[in-house]
Order: sequence, then structure tokens, then C-alpha cells
Amino acid sequence: MGFLTDNDREEIRKMLEEVENPVKLVVFKRDEGCTYCQETAMLLDEVSQLSDKLSLEIVDTEEDPETTEKYKIDKVPAVAVVGDKDYGIRFYGIPAGYEFSALLGDIIDVSKGDSGLAERSRKELAKIDIPVRIQVFVTPSCPYCPTAVRMAHKFAIENENITGEMVEAQEFPELAEKYQVYAVPKIVVNDEVEFEGALPEPHFVKQVLRIIQ
Repeated sequence: MGFLTDNDREEIRKMLEEVENPVKLVVFKRDEGCTYCQETAMLLDEVSQLSDKLSLEIVDTEEDPETTEKYKIDKVPAVAVVGDKDYGIRFYGIPAGYEFSALLGDIIDVSKGDSGLAERSRKELAKIDIPVRIQVFVTPSCPYCPTAVRMAHKFAIENENITGEMVEAQEFPELAEKYQVYAVPKIVVNDEVEFEGALPEPHFVKQVLRIIQ
């Protein structure tokens, strides 16, 4: 039995008609010590079958350490959404619940190679010339979390120095404890800047820019 119903598949197919260029979904897993690795691979397999412009690659981190290192994957399950290049878009934990909508939106953005951000935001983000890692801690039942995840991923598309990561707090409790995640979404930038909430685009940009100020 799959994750998606027939109605789900029909709706997703319609959404994926916006996909302009090929997108590869790379799933990283291991056989032991990973609660949702199998489910993540199954879900992404179902999604990849809904558009001829989508492809799926499944990587076992223990059997293929080179590819794991190439994508800088440090925990599983993980998903990289890759277009004509790797923009640094990552999902750590199964992209289910509300986060499924973020996955679909990312696929469309990556296929276009366009963040869709406002021109002012693009100019501000262009100032970032150091490696920036944006971690967005979420839970599947948080309706506001996908907005923050999408923003981090759009920033990653816009500037090659930025990596945007969704981190499912319940699947990685040690990280949630480390960063004192008591409410979601919680955003951590380079372990130096922290803030909560799905901020509007200009305010999100301003917070991320604190890292170079």
C-alpha cells in the first residue's frame, strides 16, 4: 500500500505540470538505525513516477560514502532536490505532513532554476560571500513550518553560498535538544543566529544577513 491515494496522485500530477526541466530526487538512507529511511524512499519513489521530468536516485550512505560526502549528508533519511546543479536544498527527515507541500514547491522552483524572490531580496542575499547553513526545525503537524522551509530553500537557489535544510525535530531529538527547539519553526543560521517563526520574506532576509554583519 502506497502513501498517496489516487486523488493525491491526480492533484500532484497537475501541480507537477509546472516542472520545466529535469529534477533529480536523491534519497540517502541506511538499513539500520534509521526510523523513516524506508518510508522516505517509498514516498519519493511514488512522487518521481508522477512526472516524466522527475528521476529518483537512492543512495545507501554506508555502501556509497563518496556520493554521501559529495552531497555533504550528515544524517538520514535525507533528500536532495537537484536540478541543472545542486542548489543545496536538503530535507532531513521524511518530507511528510505539511512538509510535503514544501517538497513539491521546491521541485517546481528547482526545475526553473529560479527562487521567485523579490528583486530587493535577491540584491540583499547577493551580499553573502561566506558559507551559510540555514537549518529550519519543523514537525509534520506544523502548518507554518513549510513557509520557513521554502524561504530557506529559495535562499539556497538564489545564492550558491547558502544551504537550506529542513530538519524534522522529532526524528532528530538530539539536535532539537542541542538547539533548544521548544517551538517550530525554529531557524538556526551557522550556529550563530537563531530565531523562531515563519517570518515574511524581508524580515527573514534581514535575520539571515545578520551572519555577515
